[in-house]
Amino acid sequence: MSAYSPRLSRLIEALRRLPGVGPKSAQRMAFHLLDRDRQGAQLLGGALVEALEGIGRCPSCRMFCDAGEHCRYCADSRASTGQLCVLESPADLMAIESGTSYRGRYFVLMGRLSPLDGVGPAELGLDLLQEQLASGEVQEMIIATNPTVEGEATAYYLAEMARGQGIKVSRIAHGVPMGGELEYVDGGTLAHAMSGRTPV
Repeated sequence: MSAYSPRLSRLIEALRRLPGVGPKSAQRMAFHLLDRDRQGAQLLGGALVEALEGIGRCPSCRMFCDAGEHCRYCADSRASTGQLCVLESPADLMAIESGTSYRGRYFVLMGRLSPLDGVGPAELGLDLLQEQLASGEVQEMIIATNPTVEGEATAYYLAEMARGQGIKVSRIAHGVPMGGELEYVDGGTLAHAMSGRTPV
C-alpha cells in the first residue's frame, strides 16, 4: 500500500518520467510544488498542455516547432548554402547552432538506427531525407551523429544514401577536446583523433 494519496502518487510517478529524475527527486519536486509554489505548478501544467497541443515537427527538418508551420532553421537563406547537417536530436541542433558558425539547414533524426529497439529507417524519417537529397538542393551532407555504436552505424547508412545521389559527404570530427591533455584521453577517443587528423 502506497504511503501517499492516489493523487500524490500519480504526480510523483509523472515527475519520474523526466530524464534523470529518480523517486527521491520526484518526491522532492512534488512536495515543493504543492507546498511552496502552487502558482508555479499551475504555470508548469498550463505550459505542458499548451506545448502538447500546439507543438509538432517541422515538415522539412523534423525539428520541434509550432504545429503546421516550418521552423526558423528552414529559411530560404539557409538553403542557399547547399549544406544539410543531419543529427540525432533537437538538443544536438541547439548545440551546433549556438556553438558553431554553421548556418545551413538541418535534418533531425529524432534517434538513431537501432534494430534491437525497433528503430529503423522509417522511424527516423529517412524517406523524407531521401526526397530532400534527390531534390538537387543539397551539395554537402554533414553527418553529426554521436560517436556511439548506433551513431556510427547510422552515419554509415546516411553516407551511403548521400553517395547514391552523388552528394558530398562529411562527418564532424571526433577527438581530443580543447584544453584536454593527451595522457588523460581514453584510447577510443585518441584513435578517432589520430585517424581523423588534418593537415596544418
